[in-house]
Amino acid sequence: MKLKAIGLMLSSFLACTLSTHSYAETKDDVIKRGSLKCGVSSDKMGFSYINDQGKWSGMDVDLCRAVSAAVLGSPDKVEYITTTSKNRFTSLASGEIDILSRSTTWTVARDAKLGADFTTIWFYDGQGFMTRKSLGIKSVSDLNGATFCLSPGTTSEHNLADYFSARGLTYRSVVFEKTEELYSAYQKGRCDALTNNITGLAARRTLFKSPDEHVILPEVISKEPLGAYVKQGDNHWRDIVTMVGYALIDAEELKVTQANAKELASQTKNVSIKRLLGTDGDLGAALGLTKDWALKAIQATGNYGEIFSRHVGSNSPLKFERGANALYIDGGLMYSPPFR
Repeated sequence: MKLKAIGLMLSSFLACTLSTHSYAETKDDVIKRGSLKCGVSSDKMGFSYINDQGKWSGMDVDLCRAVSAAVLGSPDKVEYITTTSKNRFTSLASGEIDILSRSTTWTVARDAKLGADFTTIWFYDGQGFMTRKSLGIKSVSDLNGATFCLSPGTTSEHNLADYFSARGLTYRSVVFEKTEELYSAYQKGRCDALTNNITGLAARRTLFKSPDEHVILPEVISKEPLGAYVKQGDNHWRDIVTMVGYALIDAEELKVTQANAKELASQTKNVSIKRLLGTDGDLGAALGLTKDWALKAIQATGNYGEIFSRHVGSNSPLKFERGANALYIDGGLMYSPPFR
């Protein structure tokens, strides 16, 4: 019995030691390195791409900038590493990147099998279809027997197979690992249609030589909650990345903006705002961060509504409606846990 008790004590000690090491592993490595390694896509307008000024831009990019501000004190200490749909989780598991912020769908299989943990839902999306207007296709059923350009290992590939099989439809596929090759092949007529998240299709269409010659069909065939992943097992790092995302969502609800955050931090009497910005209590200590971690993140990127508007909403070329990505008080699905 004594040996059993000692064994249990040792197991508990080792678990705590491993947990502490896991905590130190990513956050401390980021601080020691002085930069955050962010895995992104290189060509998804509105989410992660290089803009006309030669700078990384988009909603996924801003999430990394906010994490960098919260952890390192500056949004500019980010190293962007381009990943593909095929190598993104390998890059995360190997430590090549600290965050995978690449409009990646949260699924049970990915959480359970790929050595990765999901953080905050950053964008609610759904899978749709795009084809050339000249083909006269009005709905997905008209694509029976069509050829699709696809990326391997994506939820889009699996959803297409499930959807067509359930309806007795058939299709042929041409597979491309690199996104740019896939879209280039589609524009050259090597396939009849594309299927991807609707935001991705709409963003890519803006880059086509003749965008008006391509149509996005009305059907939406899946739920695609998109967001960032971190390496599995580092619970504190997951907490940090998750809560940075939630802080930006909470900031929108509390009407804390990039412009007024600093003033509110010193002058507001609203206790919810004070707790978020670090002037009441010390939520930062629980995350291993400074008191003003959320203030720094908001100052770096603005709140969630500002990020959405700037990159994909009313102030962007994409002009997406908020829809499910509106705050819950406005009929959407976005809200954060209480900051207390």
